[in-house]
Amino acid sequence: MIGRFATALAALLVLCATTPATAQSPSNDRIIAEQRAAWEAAQQTATRGPAEIKLGDQASLRINADEAFIPTAEANRIMASLGNGTSPGRYGLVVSRKNGSNWIVDISWTEEGYVRDGDAKEWQPDQLLENLKDGTEQGNAERIARGFPALEVTGWIEKPTYDGFNHRLIWSLGLREKNAAPGQPQTVNYNTYALGRRGFFSLDLITGSNTIDVDKQVARELLGSLQYVKGKQYGDFNSSTDKVAAYGLAALIGVVAVKKLGLLAALGVVLLKIWKLGVVALAAASAAIRRFFRRKAAHGNAADPVEVEAMPAADTAIAAPASEQSQS
Repeated sequence: MIGRFATALAALLVLCATTPATAQSPSNDRIIAEQRAAWEAAQQTATRGPAEIKLGDQASLRINADEAFIPTAEANRIMASLGNGTSPGRYGLVVSRKNGSNWIVDISWTEEGYVRDGDAKEWQPDQLLENLKDGTEQGNAERIARGFPALEVTGWIEKPTYDGFNHRLIWSLGLREKNAAPGQPQTVNYNTYALGRRGFFSLDLITGSNTIDVDKQVARELLGSLQYVKGKQYGDFNSSTDKVAAYGLAALIGVVAVKKLGLLAALGVVLLKIWKLGVVALAAASAAIRRFFRRKAAHGNAADPVEVEAMPAADTAIAAPASEQSQS
């Protein structure tokens, strides 16, 4: 089964490389081999829904029957093979097995203390957007130097909204390559966050601009299913004993962290993270995922919910590069 999957996937993996290398690059064979090995490893460890996924000792979430969860080590390996690097807080990836769905959800944990949410009342979306436009333009020199295309902000796909009762944040920024053809589909990150007592989970939906209106419901459903365990919830915060994060809620949109804390890398990391996969690469990877999990289905019963536990990347042997140490 692995051999058939690897052979079928090899042709698609050429499209999935997000490095500047061309199809004739001498490193292309190595990239294909790395990606094939990463997906083969994921095949051995992925959990098909319906299932409850434990996120360490912090929380859990549920995946549906047409979804699958790839755990930490294999998720980091996949993202690294696609040119996106590992992340110290990554718990895993949720992928779609449904025909016609081309999306991935990247789940990470940041434990930097209790994030105060009072600044949500002071948000001015237009000003936030201008700050992000300026930061994107300033970051283009670095992107070009690294061989990536310059980007421009087109506007909000979804303005920042915060649910103060459930302590959930959602926002999504429209980005495109400069000089892109009008109407050309672009990659979208739909960013969702669940705040807890000691930090927050981010569930980042990666999809295309032509399917975001449908796919964002997946991200919202996953976010709604995430439940912190008792004692780890946002409302369990103890001001006498618990650490408070050095930033507020607006920093999770990549604005205040840059201006107040001088974390210039923060905005750059956010924007690089947003541009994870090209639309063609995402579709190719998603097609391979569906074939891979359909084959695996023959060896197991997908109807019975199961429970598995995911651990953060810090507990694995995969080390995160210094450039990603500051991101969630």
